[in-house]
Amino acid sequence: MLPAWNKTPPFNITRASHVVLGSRDLGAARDFYTRVIGLVLTEETPDCLYLRGLEEATHHSLVIRLAGTETPACECIGFRVSDDEEIEKARHFLDRQDLAIEQCEVPYQGRTIRFIDPAGARIELCASMDVVPRRVQEFHRFRGGSPQRLDHFQVATHDVRCASEFYCDLGFRVAEYTAAEASNDLWGTWLERKGNTHDLVFTNGRGPRLHHFAYTTPDAQTLIHACDVSGSLQAGDIIDRGPGRHGISNALFVYFRDPDQHRIELFTTHYQFIDVEAPPIRWEITDPRRSQLWGLPASRRWFFEASPFEGCPVREPLLAADPPTLEAYLARA
Repeated sequence: MLPAWNKTPPFNITRASHVVLGSRDLGAARDFYTRVIGLVLTEETPDCLYLRGLEEATHHSLVIRLAGTETPACECIGFRVSDDEEIEKARHFLDRQDLAIEQCEVPYQGRTIRFIDPAGARIELCASMDVVPRRVQEFHRFRGGSPQRLDHFQVATHDVRCASEFYCDLGFRVAEYTAAEASNDLWGTWLERKGNTHDLVFTNGRGPRLHHFAYTTPDAQTLIHACDVSGSLQAGDIIDRGPGRHGISNALFVYFRDPDQHRIELFTTHYQFIDVEAPPIRWEITDPRRSQLWGLPASRRWFFEASPFEGCPVREPLLAADPPTLEAYLARA
């Protein structure tokens, strides 16, 4: 049985909002995200970069901080709530769940709280953010993959069901899911809040770790252009997977690894999942078409490497079920 969708959640999360990452070299990170990916640099300080997509009117959707560790981590992933009143509702609800809550003063953001969710990941809730000009019609500024907006996160977790039940109780709805054929255990869930197939994905694995964050792009040619830019800058080895088309969500995609090995996806967005009578789509874990509709599965690196959350212990997965990988496919060939 899938986690139940709570249509009257305790507070109103509206969408995926922002992600905060660590970096050993802000100059290298700035070059990658502005030249290859094509994000807008809103502001730069000696120890922080604030970036956003071309259609975004908020100050940032990606924050990169100078890290003091050899292996930079994800500091948090962020969601928007509709207003300050919802932050207060969230604070009361999370307190009743005995989850650690921190009231934060975050530059360029309105009222903000952080908490550790039941999967062990650090989450930030933000009620508002400073407004900046959109660049969506300034086509002379488009470069790299011309990213439009931050769309979703994928998180590896040791317990997909526990994580999914928590967020479904917060109003997220399962759009698609992957299950083990024999046991029906959940391997992955694609959870939506804004009306397309996902704002948040949980997949089985050592976690919590951030697998990737994703920005929309205008079209397939833009994806190819981003790959060409990475090649012309002699950074072609940063392409982690693709281009390809997902079975889940039907999106064209390509994944990159930044200089600190955080993974970012550029994709052409998904179909709508708005009507309440539409049932979730099930995929078997043994079906490689769920992650690559064109046939070949992803590499072990794509499935099993991810960014840890800063200060959050990583646990081994409860479900022992590995997806088919490219290495296994080639070994049989």
